[in-house]
Amino acid sequence: MTSGEADLDEFRERLTLWLAGRDEVDSDAGVEVSSVSRPESSGMSNISVLFDAAWTPAGSSERQSVELVARMCPQDDAFPVFPVYDLQKQFDVMRVVRENTDLPVPRVRWLEQDPAVLGTPFLVMDRASGRAPVDNPPYVFDGWLLEMDPQQRREVQRESLAVLAAIHQIPQPADLVSSLAPAPGMSALRAHVDEQRAYYQWTTREDGLTIPVIDRAFDWIEAHWPDETSPDALSWGDARIGNILYDGTRPTAVLDWEMATIAPPEVDLGWFLYFHDVFQELAVAFDFPGIPDLFEHSEVVEQYEHLTGSTVRDLPFYYVYAGLRQAVILSRITRRRIHFGEVETPAHPDEYVLHHTKLAQLIAD
Repeated sequence: MTSGEADLDEFRERLTLWLAGRDEVDSDAGVEVSSVSRPESSGMSNISVLFDAAWTPAGSSERQSVELVARMCPQDDAFPVFPVYDLQKQFDVMRVVRENTDLPVPRVRWLEQDPAVLGTPFLVMDRASGRAPVDNPPYVFDGWLLEMDPQQRREVQRESLAVLAAIHQIPQPADLVSSLAPAPGMSALRAHVDEQRAYYQWTTREDGLTIPVIDRAFDWIEAHWPDETSPDALSWGDARIGNILYDGTRPTAVLDWEMATIAPPEVDLGWFLYFHDVFQELAVAFDFPGIPDLFEHSEVVEQYEHLTGSTVRDLPFYYVYAGLRQAVILSRITRRRIHFGEVETPAHPDEYVLHHTKLAQLIAD
């Protein structure tokens, strides 16, 4: 499905029929779907379509109107960034986090696995309000975070870390989402790294090209494996402020759960810090000040430990691991852009990774 008007009209018609068939909906009272749009920021991992819907719940006479989002798997011809788009996992994780924390996770209403309805599986969730720090251009170049005073940014930092802390403190996450549990006898960290290695191998399936800096990073990870890991937690996966909506300094929605898994909490913490640092270093490289007072490592660790009552272990290891994970994703995105004629093939394989020099420096020891 594209964002053309004809496609969106067809989406509205199909979704109207589908909604009328939900058990929770009184089909005789009629269903209305309107204001269908696809935001420009709809990403490569999932397609998001916004719409409004009105229906009468079964067994009720009171009509309700709701602003909703359909999260759809990409089509097979879209040169996908990831090998699997597990909407069932996203649905289950969002439900679990919403039910076991006070975090503003949007309510997930329905999951449809039959691709015949809209051409691909999808889930429907409530639409959230708020504004996110943007990726393009990165929020360190321009935008509302830069307009805040230092005290407001400190509050954004504290509130954002509180999101991580709440996720990580959900008890027995493997029991709540059993599909995330590692295989018996395997540690969550080992399962996580093995999955990343398998993903990396999958990214090379079209051209067979390996990326030297990624290969060396995997070797570094094995050579610096922690002697002991923190207790396993529910890992958000794509843990960064760009996936949080805010009203002022207050989070109003925690989004994008497709990378969720079970892992030591430092997996999220390393990703959280690495992603911001890449943006900050990019700003400095282009002679922008960026936001140097945001997410200073020792301060983040102190705040996180205060919020959770736990001790952060081996953060440098997980920081490098975050760089490795991002490198694998970026190499796949570069291949995707080459496939669609958006960029030329890089002269050196490492250049498939936009920030390969940073990763190379981290593993130089």
